[in-house]
Formats: sequence, structure tokens, C-alpha cells
Amino acid sequence: MNVAWNDFLERFGVCLESGRPVHFGRPDVERWAALHGDICGDRSDQGLIAAHGPDADPFLQGQLTCDVRAVTPDRSRIGAYCTPKGRALACLRLFRREDALCLELPRALVGPTLTRLRRYVLRAKVRLEDASDRWTRIDVAGPNADALLTKLLGAVPRAANEVVQAPADSRDITVIRLPGSTPRFELHGSLMAVQALWTQLEADVTFTGPEPWRLLEILAGTPAVYPETVEAFVPQMLNLQLLDGISFQKGCYTGQEIVARTHYLGKLKRRMVLGRVDSPTPPRPGDPLFSPQADASQSAGQLADACPHPDGGYAVLAVALIECAERGTLHLNGIGGPALRLEPLPYGFEPAG
Repeated sequence: MNVAWNDFLERFGVCLESGRPVHFGRPDVERWAALHGDICGDRSDQGLIAAHGPDADPFLQGQLTCDVRAVTPDRSRIGAYCTPKGRALACLRLFRREDALCLELPRALVGPTLTRLRRYVLRAKVRLEDASDRWTRIDVAGPNADALLTKLLGAVPRAANEVVQAPADSRDITVIRLPGSTPRFELHGSLMAVQALWTQLEADVTFTGPEPWRLLEILAGTPAVYPETVEAFVPQMLNLQLLDGISFQKGCYTGQEIVARTHYLGKLKRRMVLGRVDSPTPPRPGDPLFSPQADASQSAGQLADACPHPDGGYAVLAVALIECAERGTLHLNGIGGPALRLEPLPYGFEPAG
């Protein structure tokens, strides 16, 4: 918990739960602004693992699905950390800042992931640390986000997954452009630099907690793994092969045999789809899906992510049987439960259903 950052946000009306910012008093307005305006949001829900040392790159190359060599000072990448059986323990975004190779993931998974990674360090010259509070993280998104940040920082990335290190005489901030139809930027920097930027943006944006950003991530088809879905999916079920999150040329890494076998020999039976659902109770990652078209002995799938949508109901990412998604129906929490209305992902697949 970054107490100094929370104290700063209290000047702007932040509401805290368990010491974490959740919204700025108007959660419905904040979600609406995410789709129709410009927002600047706190990202205290995310954590960081920092890897240091001469063996940091080769060590992580042997642990993650993506090609770590492609992560440069001006390029980020997403990937997964898997069990030997190819089940995703975490989805991560990798980028470089200062002397560290950084792995961003939900804060709740930092501890378990760090503990597991450290088991395999052995004699490698790499030091892994929880850097969640070392830097401050915010997001800026919206039709004017590009212009706003260019004015304040001097330069921003132009293409998805590109990185710009703001000039030293401007701000000590790492800027990452994320995929999606709405211009979206993730920023990591020193507390003072981020505080100054946040203050300068006040007149032009709606301040938000993390939930509106989660909505934008869902609509962009960006996968996530949460404590409820650890080991639930192989990376291809999360569409990581479509997002440069899996390298099939890099060689061995933990879980590689299963991931490669699925790619070269197997037929993928489940994949992630985007949808909306009207539910009387908030859906959550891990909630089961059912379908009349599915064999009674197997699940039709489960939710990977969910968030309220400002137009009503919930936006969801669901990992589902392809056959049921394309030629059947998917229902939440039971055959008689709310039906998912599937929508096209912004990449790769035609709309199902």
C-alpha cells in the first residue's frame, strides 16, 4: 500500500476500501466517461515484479510464454506464466524501466508468482523483488489522451505495445500504449512525477478508480488471470497466440510442451469470447457457464473477467467451448441462467453466436 499516494488522492475525493482506491465518488459517471470521454485512473489494483541482474532475461525466457528478447526499452509484450502442465498461473505485461525488467500483474498474484519464480532461480544471477510500491501507476484513456499526454510529456507511443521513456528534463515516466479502439496509455513513474502529471490533467479528464480501466481491458479483449482462475486455462484459451503473447520459436520454457502440442498437434476446443450479460448478481471470474449444446459431463466454460457496463448489465470475457459459442448458447451459472450476448472481439475472430 502506497500511503503517500493514497493521501494525495484524498485531495481529489478518492474512496478507499481496505486501503485501496476504488472510485472518486461517482462510479457510474466514471464508467460512462471511460467509453465517452477522457479518463485518468489509479492502478493500485496492479502490482509489479522487478527482475534485476545479468541473467534476468535468460531466466525469464525459460519461464514465460512470450519472447522476452522482444521486450526492449521501446517495446512491451504480454505473456503468461504457466505450470509444467501448461496451465496459466498469471497473465503479465512485460516492460523495461530503469535497470529492471518489470512484470505487471494483479496485485493479489504478486506474492504467489514471486514465490514460485524464486524456486527456479538456483544459480542464475537474477534478483526478483516485489516492486509494487516502488513506482506509481496510472492510466490515461480517451479520444484526446494522445494530445493531452503529448502536450505534457513531449512524446507518446504511436502504436500498441510501444513504450516511450519521457525525457529526463520533462518527467521520469514510462509510457506504454495499449491495444484498443480508444487511445489508452499506462504510465509508471516516481511518486512526485505522477502526482504532478495527475494535477495537470485535472481540468481535462474524469478521475477514476481501476474499474473503468478494467472495462476497457475487457472490451479490448485483453486476458487476465485472477486468484479465482489460476490454473483454469491454457494460454491459447486466453487468445494469447493472437496477441504476441506466445512464441513458438523461442525454445523451452515452463509448460512449453503442452502449449506447443496444443498449437501443432491439437485442436483448440475452447477460446475466449467477448460478451454482455444481464445478471441479478455481479458475475465474477471463475463463474461457470452452461449450454444445452454441451455434453452433460463437461462444463461449457467459465468467466475470465467481468465488469459493469455503463449501458446496463455486465461486459464479460468468457472462455467457452467453441462449438457452443458459435452454434449454441451460453448461460451463466446454469442452463436457466442469464444468456450471454456475444460480441466481436477487436482481433482475430468473427463474432460468435
